[in-house]
Amino acid sequence: MKLICFGDSVTRGITFIRGRFKIIRNNYPALLQSSLGEEDEVVNKGVFNDNSDLLIKRLDADVLDEHPDIVLINIGGNDCNFQWDQVAKLPDSEHVPVVPLDRYISNLSVMIRRISESGALPVVLSLLPLDPARYYATLMKHYSHSIGHWIGLCGGIEHWHGMYNRALKDFCAKSGVKLIDVRSAFKKNGSFNDLINEDGLHPTAKGYQVMAEIISSYIPDLKKSWSKMRAC
Repeated sequence: MKLICFGDSVTRGITFIRGRFKIIRNNYPALLQSSLGEEDEVVNKGVFNDNSDLLIKRLDADVLDEHPDIVLINIGGNDCNFQWDQVAKLPDSEHVPVVPLDRYISNLSVMIRRISESGALPVVLSLLPLDPARYYATLMKHYSHSIGHWIGLCGGIEHWHGMYNRALKDFCAKSGVKLIDVRSAFKKNGSFNDLINEDGLHPTAKGYQVMAEIISSYIPDLKKSWSKMRAC
């Protein structure tokens, strides 16, 4: 069976060590491949800094043309982010997320429909939790402290992050789309500081391991769902 992991830097395997982004070898698709064995093929189609607008543009080349059986979609963290350089310059102005919420859900809907029509099973991963304190500390190193003024007025990124994740879960529930809630699994034991890196956004090596274990536990049921879908 062929599985494609389709998403942004979390799928690609980006981590943040000593102030620099780095691609980690043991990313979640690689670890998933190891857990599944040779009878299954896991393909990593993650791209750094992608959002749903960009993902939908490469759907044909990176997913549909590959003829997968299952597609794991992990997108949204960059959609609900902001152009922080603009926020820093104009902290009293109105700013909107990179991809507005309604368009984010619309993009997901289009991708899921097209993947389903191709005969593959689409599966959506929830957004990972973030560490707002560490994330804002990273932002402050690159941008003016004036972003703190705007955040105080309009809410922190965790507010928008949670909003997009709730909308994603609601969409999946109403549409009958398979969802793997990695966010709740990360948060179930309280602190998840050892799972999220110093930038507050990307997983640590342990975080990628936990992510792969969570997803791997769903694979048997997803294979059954795929078989039922193909039998219809």
